[in-house]
Amino acid sequence: MPANPREHTRTYFLAKLAGELERHGLTATLRADPPVLRVSDPDTVMLAETVDCVPLADGWFYRWSWGELVGLVDEPARAAERIVRVLSRG
Repeated sequence: MPANPREHTRTYFLAKLAGELERHGLTATLRADPPVLRVSDPDTVMLAETVDCVPLADGWFYRWSWGELVGLVDEPARAAERIVRVLSRG
């Protein structure tokens, strides 16, 4: 069964974020069903987080696994910087 347009949109935005995270030295693995990004620091294997993206009234946003928003999908570099900061505190 082909993915619906919303899943394609999620995959597109998550792939943009993955590229930014990899530029910061993190590992970002895109999972397909449902589309989520598994982010980890290769130097600290035990530290990892899952990020997805969701449409809200103000647009599409990246979101942590616990539901807090990371940032707008229109600003993947900024969202990546926030993820790097949070993972580096672990």
